[in-house]
Amino acid sequence: MDKILRRTFYILLYIAIFLSFSYIVMYYINMKNTKAQSNLLNEIHIDTTSIPQDDEPTKPIKTERMLKLEELQKENSDIIGWIEISDTNINYPVLQGTDNDFYMTHNYEKKYASSGSIFLDKDYSWEPQSTNLLIYGHNMKNGTMFKDLLKYKDKNFFDSHPSFRFTTVNEDMNFEIISVFQSKVYYKHEQNVFRYYYFINAKNEDEFNSFVTNAKNASLYDTTKTANYGDLLMTLSTCAYHTEDRKICCSCKEKIKN
Repeated sequence: MDKILRRTFYILLYIAIFLSFSYIVMYYINMKNTKAQSNLLNEIHIDTTSIPQDDEPTKPIKTERMLKLEELQKENSDIIGWIEISDTNINYPVLQGTDNDFYMTHNYEKKYASSGSIFLDKDYSWEPQSTNLLIYGHNMKNGTMFKDLLKYKDKNFFDSHPSFRFTTVNEDMNFEIISVFQSKVYYKHEQNVFRYYYFINAKNEDEFNSFVTNAKNASLYDTTKTANYGDLLMTLSTCAYHTEDRKICCSCKEKIKN
């Protein structure tokens, strides 16, 4: 009997060791692949002499970054943009699927990845264009994906990084942050709460202003920035883990070039 128990113990021990080793290997492979996404645009080479110049007004001017994104879309048409925030690990393609589940667990190659992708809400419309680009990403313990959004809880970080770059095949834009707030996913019975995750397209000016006011009122500090009806908005959202179902969000607006 003791011999059978010992044999069973060793078998279970070997299985536990194997599973632990497999988990560690997969963890590092996933981390390596996630970080590699940040270098995707650098690996694409564009003939810059083909980019229209300002003295060619009849041609739409596309930046090198926009042209690189066009090339990247040939690999996966779900890639709709690229987000980059300086001095963070946030430097990734942004995808949009037909649901909000697939890219939670798949990368830009549509391969399984526990870190998922940075993705735009499925309900966002490009034509006609919706009001608010609602973008999600996981808060990964290894510092990848949207983990670094938590840096914006520190106003000193915001003061030195008030804006960031977002590129599509049609525009190379900058967005400035108007609010940094903590939120949660609320139960249906909870009333008079700010459900930011339902706001994608404003039906009218009042609805737009209500969202901006709620975002500003919830802000952890005063950014001195606001948005006006007609501005293109963006909301970045990730889990904060300070309590159950908590989120940290940055509400932003397109920074108009002077």
